[in-house]
Amino acid sequence: MIQPVAAFGRLGTETAFEVVARVQQLTAEGRDIINLGIGQPDFRTPDHVVEAAKRALDEGHHGYTAAAGIPALRAAVAADLRRRHSVDVDDRSVLIAPGAKPIMYFAILMFGEPGVEILYPNPGFPIYESMIAYTGATPVPIELHESTGFSFDADEVLTHVTPRTRLIILNSPGNPTGGVIPAEQIERLIEGLQAYPDCAILSDEIYSRILYEEREHVSLLAYPQIRDRLIVIDGWSKTYAMTGWRIGYGIWPEALFPHAERLAVNSYSCVNAATQFAAIAALEGPQDDVARMLAAFDERRQLIVRGLNAIPGVRCADPGGAFYAFPNIKGTGLDSRTFQRRLLEEAGVAVISGTSFGAMGEGYVRFSYAASAEAISEALARVRAFLAA
Repeated sequence: MIQPVAAFGRLGTETAFEVVARVQQLTAEGRDIINLGIGQPDFRTPDHVVEAAKRALDEGHHGYTAAAGIPALRAAVAADLRRRHSVDVDDRSVLIAPGAKPIMYFAILMFGEPGVEILYPNPGFPIYESMIAYTGATPVPIELHESTGFSFDADEVLTHVTPRTRLIILNSPGNPTGGVIPAEQIERLIEGLQAYPDCAILSDEIYSRILYEEREHVSLLAYPQIRDRLIVIDGWSKTYAMTGWRIGYGIWPEALFPHAERLAVNSYSCVNAATQFAAIAALEGPQDDVARMLAAFDERRQLIVRGLNAIPGVRCADPGGAFYAFPNIKGTGLDSRTFQRRLLEEAGVAVISGTSFGAMGEGYVRFSYAASAEAISEALARVRAFLAA
């Protein structure tokens, strides 16, 4: 039997999509399933964004574009970042990609190889650890603690940095925890990293506009002392309910951009043309829909946190951003995988085991509150009944 090279055996996966497949199967069998597993807004893409894509198609934008993205979109991204974060971003540092994952993939591929170490958040987005292992690098977890709202202590992180550390991955607001890293911890980390000038930083800021209780996002673009080794990920999927459009971007240092662009040429050539025009409309058009979505997420956040904390055996930290709750379920007597499996099969509620986000997620599960308040309320009632039984 033919086999791929050994590196493919080190690739992990994203369990959320396996849960989606099982949900679809159970639904097809007639089961009533509430899906709080997938991180996907239940809102429509704003109408003016959809219309911009239609208009682009009507106007004949059917062909290839430049690998880095159409100039107007790259300029719109730079202008948006200047507007939101008061930072200077050169259009030529912007690489448009079909989602955020290619930027992640490219960055880890650039720095990962046998003999080096890459730090990543744990529990964290599962593709970080998967891709690090794929390159042959050693994944070094940054443990996120419930006691700090799933932020981190910069001094603790710096104890893991060595001359072998080639890349540090940060994610704030975070998936799966909703944790937000305070400015003082970011500043302390950057100060400590001055002793390691060969260590690059990948800042995943895809949830940068989904924050609560007047929190403000701290973009690492605001620190000029690390701009020559900083890669930033952001995009449209979460903020504009554009998950299926597959569009994101990376901000690259000048020295790395040509390599990222060449990887784009070698992998996906370019991003769908009409989608890029839709992305311009999203950034430059009215932001009312974003504000409405955020207000709805905030109401749902309060509903789910209050409801989870009222269930015996469960406690839930208040997420500062994103649209995930990451409750501690150790008091139920069930491990995370068993909780996920039985809650879906017996109660018809889909959630994601904390161990899908790393070994340090044991004892936790992820609930997505990117679903209606009615669905969340019904799901909470089912969880309570399931545990009581």
